[in-house]
Amino acid sequence: MLANTRAEIVEVLDACDAAVERLCELSFDVLTTPERMAILERLETVARRLPVPQHQLLNQLGTATKEELGDTLRNTLADRLRITRAQASRRIADAADLGPRMSLTGEPLPPKLEATAAAQRRGRIGSEHVAEIRDFFTHLPADIDAGTREHAEADLADQATATRPDEVADYATALLTYLHPDGEFSDDERAKKRGLSLGKQDPDGMSKLTGWITPALRAALQAAWANWPPPASPTPTTTCPTSTRASPMPRRSAATPAPRLSVSTMGCRPGCWRCWPPANSATITGCRSP
Repeated sequence: MLANTRAEIVEVLDACDAAVERLCELSFDVLTTPERMAILERLETVARRLPVPQHQLLNQLGTATKEELGDTLRNTLADRLRITRAQASRRIADAADLGPRMSLTGEPLPPKLEATAAAQRRGRIGSEHVAEIRDFFTHLPADIDAGTREHAEADLADQATATRPDEVADYATALLTYLHPDGEFSDDERAKKRGLSLGKQDPDGMSKLTGWITPALRAALQAAWANWPPPASPTPTTTCPTSTRASPMPRRSAATPAPRLSVSTMGCRPGCWRCWPPANSATITGCRSP
């Protein structure tokens, strides 16, 4: 890639601004329905190509120091472009996979996802297609060789040029099953993926919790929830037996927390009005006194 002067860069950007300004002032009343659809398709193609120069800029900014940026790249990008930090992180990650790279000796290297980057450069795929392709590689086992990964990426990129993002996701799932039919994943691979993300608190005090849990923790949660009543269930009137638990709860590893002590784990049923809703005194000592 040839180096350009500052004057050339400014000239191209000014021409782009002027062209977009003219485009925004156009009236499309004279067009037919097929012509309007064709123009929408052209505009979509142009919009899909715009991230290409952004990838190069972001990768170059990634080499800047925190002193130069004033903060981390993610935070600075979010503030300067007025986007969320999550969006900034996603753009930085996209640039790392789709933008041009340099070797330690200064030689240019192709993008990590070369076929996907080429399809984006032609405007054939959008950011949602890219997200599905990148997500595929987060699920691909580490023991898949480089050649197979390259062929899989080229196949997904080719499919993305002719299908919707949701169809790409379905194809990626089928491809993953083909490449890894036994479905056995190592603990190390699960450890790289597991984690929880706590969302911001809503005005009502509620918070959204999302993430990935291990199979062992999932089994423990399902067992704990098996006897848990649905939300807003009516107050039952059945009699609650006293707890007969004589031995302590079994010990669990630190990686798999035990289910929260509740009426479902202490021998009490939600039918007891003395123990419902559950409280610390009831779940630890048994039924409340009348």
